[in-house]
Amino acid sequence: MIIDKIEEFCLKILEKIGLKALAEWYRKHQEGMRYLVFGALTTVVNIITYTILASLILRGIENDSVRVNVSEIIAFIVSVIFAYVTNKRYVFNSKTNGFKDFIREIASFFSCRILTEIISILMMNAAVWLSINDILMKVISNIVVIILNFVFSKIWIFKGKQKTES
Repeated sequence: MIIDKIEEFCLKILEKIGLKALAEWYRKHQEGMRYLVFGALTTVVNIITYTILASLILRGIENDSVRVNVSEIIAFIVSVIFAYVTNKRYVFNSKTNGFKDFIREIASFFSCRILTEIISILMMNAAVWLSINDILMKVISNIVVIILNFVFSKIWIFKGKQKTES
């Protein structure tokens, strides 16, 4: 897998520059570290999508709540698709057995993401109501969402779904 090769390349660089202990720690906590890396990438996808929409494409919408909510929902859809693929393939190595199992997994994933998106939308609207910078609140809400999503993914969605390496 290309991700494994990139990851190992980076870890070897850490070892070469004298950070062998950090590389070993990363390997020991690979699942959590991958979740953080892909969570960060998902956050970047979310924030960039939101910013492009809110600041450029939809900036002509005078109602801030409409602009923020439309931007937020579209950013959510783009980032949740990215998150599902990366979590399934690279973080939890989930392998579903049949269509029914796949539907259960994806429905669970999207349901949890919808719940955390509702939390994010409430936080974004609070930013509008309280005149807090919406980009700053976007970053804060993403931190809250990442933590909740890991807990849901680890404990409920991908639990027991990891494929074994031979």
